Amino acid sequence: MSASTWTVQPDDRERVIKAAFEAKEFAYCRYSKFRVGAALLTTTGQVIKGANIENASYGGTICAERTALVKAVSEGVRSFTALAVVTDVASAISPCGMCRQVIREFCAQNMPILLVPADYEKRLAGGEPDGGIKETSIGELLPDSFGPEDLELPRDH
Repeated sequence: MSASTWTVQPDDRERVIKAAFEAKEFAYCRYSKFRVGAALLTTTGQVIKGANIENASYGGTICAERTALVKAVSEGVRSFTALAVVTDVASAISPCGMCRQVIREFCAQNMPILLVPADYEKRLAGGEPDGGIKETSIGELLPDSFGPEDLELPRDH
């Protein structure tokens, strides 16, 4: 576990990981063939899922992490305790730059982000205690970031 994140209870951790795998099943990725699922755990214990949704114009594509955040925020939910992200790759894959900036907007810099390999269950069954998860935070993924509080800084006119 990363020293810079807070702790998520084991049951909640498993719920958000399972939800990310479930979300991945609904990915619409006919162009990249790269499925991604994400799940946010809210401070009230609710889990909000998102999948990547591609578009023929490419620019209209939205990543799984942003899908989950947009769903949550558009329903008035803006307080989160964890994010899990999973792909079909057997290693931990990190959010893209655009997703990192959107995560930074709505999540605490030390909130756990769980990057889950596709073979997580197999690794657990094989005795790997964390299942190959890379635990990180937006503070680690986007150091020296620009956030909403920066807009409140005094300006030299």
